[in-house]
Amino acid sequence: MSSEGTAGIIQPGARVPPFTLRREDLEPFTEADLQGQTSVLVFYPFAFSPVCTDQLSLYQEMLPDFAARGATLYGVSCDATHSQRAFRESLGVTIEQLSDFEPKGAACRAFGVYHAAGFPQRALVIVGGDGVVAWSYQAPSPSELPGANLIFDGLQSVGA
Repeated sequence: MSSEGTAGIIQPGARVPPFTLRREDLEPFTEADLQGQTSVLVFYPFAFSPVCTDQLSLYQEMLPDFAARGATLYGVSCDATHSQRAFRESLGVTIEQLSDFEPKGAACRAFGVYHAAGFPQRALVIVGGDGVVAWSYQAPSPSELPGANLIFDGLQSVGA
């Protein structure tokens, strides 16, 4: 399965583009950090928004099931690292947050999920341990929450 209703999101079979995001401790997170594991990049528009809150809370509940399939989830937004940390802590989630704040949206653009209004589209990208995109999905609207079942479907398509 690939993205539905969008032409821009990175497609399965593409190599992950070079990118740099920031971890909470401001250390860089790059394409090299995805090597050797199945990674799910969860692009979300805004920390503290209602749908994003529901999305990360739902995925947190399912983390043991994702881990059982060998997948590591990462939340990606254009929010500053301090906002992401406060968001993660307020929700009580352990999903690592990665900031695409500066230069704003550079990684989101590289993955084809940057909205012209200045935020990431709500999207999921599964990357295999070889650094190749295995599956991708973009919600038809930023207000639509992609259920955990989509991630499981994506993981099944990569044999995880």
